[in-house]
Formats: sequence, structure tokens, C-alpha cells
Amino acid sequence: MLGLGRLSISYTERLALRAKDDGRLRLHPRFPSRYLSTARHIAVYLPPGYETSGARYPVLYLQDGQNLFDPATAFGGNDWHADLTADELIRRGSIEPLILAGIYNVGVRRLSEYTPTRDQNLRKGGKAARYAQMLAREIKPFIDQTYRTRRAAADTAAGGSSLGALTALVAGIDYPRVFGKLALLSPSVWWDDHSILRLIEAWTPRLPRPRIWLDAGTAEGRSPAKVVEDTRLLRNALAGKGWREGSDFHYEEAQDHAHNEQAWGERFGQVLEYLFPAR
Repeated sequence: MLGLGRLSISYTERLALRAKDDGRLRLHPRFPSRYLSTARHIAVYLPPGYETSGARYPVLYLQDGQNLFDPATAFGGNDWHADLTADELIRRGSIEPLILAGIYNVGVRRLSEYTPTRDQNLRKGGKAARYAQMLAREIKPFIDQTYRTRRAAADTAAGGSSLGALTALVAGIDYPRVFGKLALLSPSVWWDDHSILRLIEAWTPRLPRPRIWLDAGTAEGRSPAKVVEDTRLLRNALAGKGWREGSDFHYEEAQDHAHNEQAWGERFGQVLEYLFPAR
């Protein structure tokens, strides 16, 4: 794979590019849901040529959407540069043109919405199934109606990092006929005594299985070795359900990558190349 990495571009140059993007970054504010009580913003990236092509495009739904495109909204002021990375790979012919839909988290409710089970010690969590309902039954239909999308599961991906990766995986478990691809960056496997592993164990995947990217950095958190060990447990659990590396599954340990937006932005190009290779 190409392994694009973070683009070398100043903030001034970035603003200049944004001014020329012909409205290809759009914000849908305060999207309401009947499954969750808090409305949230959705940021949408459209690929080069969208307005004139008449074509339909696959979609990647990413969690923590405020971290994708804009340093002004991103955690710590560091966004993924997801739009510039996608633009560059599309123009190189390394990936097929696609739409990115970034669903903003809602702050203090993020932990509850992004986790599959309620942690009895923290007394929080467990709303990921509701979040998956919102994603599959409300946000995806809205994006399909608003933009020219390819609607099949094979053209629809869910993804995220950290806790966002957990809720993306739950979406894939609960709605395999909706999300045919999953991008799981540094998933928080530790949550609630590794409850995600128990969910995988109880899961009966349907064919075709979702195509999955799974990774972890080797310098994440206070116990990097434990993070890698946990992610390997998830890799093994998926392998036990039929996924095969080199076929419909990619696992990677990113050397010296920490648990932050910069690291995920640096890997994002590889994720796109794996899930959306040029046809």
C-alpha cells in the first residue's frame, strides 16, 4: 500500500484550498434522532468533481466528526486532514472517489453513546446499540437522500478511533446488511473488562463478511504493550469468526504511534487505500 501519511501543508495554505473547494465541505447542523436525545452536527466531504460528474459514490461514516476536517473544532487543535488526504489519493488514482460523513460526538455523552455495555464501576456506557440504530436507520438514509450515493453494503463503511471504533464495530455487528466495511483504529478493547470480545464471541457473522481494517499504535497510553495485547485479542476473536488477513481483513501495528488525532490522521490514507481501492 502507498501509506500516504500526513500532508505537509500550512494552515494558511489549507484555508486557501478550502476557499477553492467549491462547497465540497458541508455542515448539517443539529441532526435530530429518535434513538438518542441529543442532536448532533454532521460534516460531509464530497470528492473532486462531485458537482459535475453525475456519478454515485460510496460513503464512509466516521465518528468524532469534529476531528476530521477542521483544527478549530478538533480535539487539541489537531484534525485528521481527512479531506486533503482523500483529495490527494483520489487525484493520484490510488482510491476510488468517495464521500466522507463525519458525525460529531456530543461531548459528555460520548462515552455512553460509543460503548456497547454499561460499566458497573463507572456507572456509564451501553448506548452503542442505539447509536448504531441512529447511524443505520436515520443518518444513512439522510445522506442517501441528500447526496448521490451508492447504497449497497459493499459501498458503505463505518469507522472510528478509540471508543469511536467500538461503536463502529457495534454498527457492523448489528447491521451487517448496511455496513459492509469497517475501519477500526485503536479500538478501546479494554472497555468494561473487554466486553467487546464477548459480543464478538456471541456474534454469528453473515456472508459476505464485512471487510475490516484493524490497527493499534505501539506507543499508546501508559501501557502500550497492554494496548497492543488487547488489540491482538480482538484480531484473534475476528479470526475465530472466519476473517482472514490478506483476504477480507487487515491488521496493523503502527510503530511509535500514540493514541491521538495526529497518529490516526497519519494512518487514514492507508485505511482508505485498503477499504476503497481504485477500481
